[in-house]
Amino acid sequence: MSRPPVDPAGTPSSSDEPVGVPDGGTNGRRDPVPAAAKVVAIVAAAEATALLAAAGWYAYELLSGSPVLSFWGAVFTLGLLLAFSAWLYAVAVFLYRGYRWTRAAALVAQLFVLTIGVPTMTSGLVLAGLAMVVPAVTAIVLLFTNPVVRYASRTGSAPPAL
Repeated sequence: MSRPPVDPAGTPSSSDEPVGVPDGGTNGRRDPVPAAAKVVAIVAAAEATALLAAAGWYAYELLSGSPVLSFWGAVFTLGLLLAFSAWLYAVAVFLYRGYRWTRAAALVAQLFVLTIGVPTMTSGLVLAGLAMVVPAVTAIVLLFTNPVVRYASRTGSAPPAL
């Protein structure tokens, strides 16, 4: 595919469409975000916020002198909580923007939540388990709907040519 000629001022001369629009929209516009994609992004952001709150509580307990078996193991666990929270925030933001890789990342995160939520629910903590299982199942179902699959098909933009 060739690009239209560009005059020395840098404006396209033979087309109304901008050259190299990474999102594939017309005149730089993108389709509106489907409601299902918004819901999945909100679920991922809420889970990231919950992980960040858990990391804060964990850090407080660690700094207040709660007994731990291994101090450096506890620091490593705190780092994992913070890293996974940041990763989920990134998944939520880029899913909202329509990037393709976020569907797989969101699915993996929801499967992790299910591996914690189902045993929590079956061990007698029904409300806590449902608070994990219901959003995870909702997000998984919505990830495979046509509007989300269609919307989340954007890839990264190609590097600019000479």
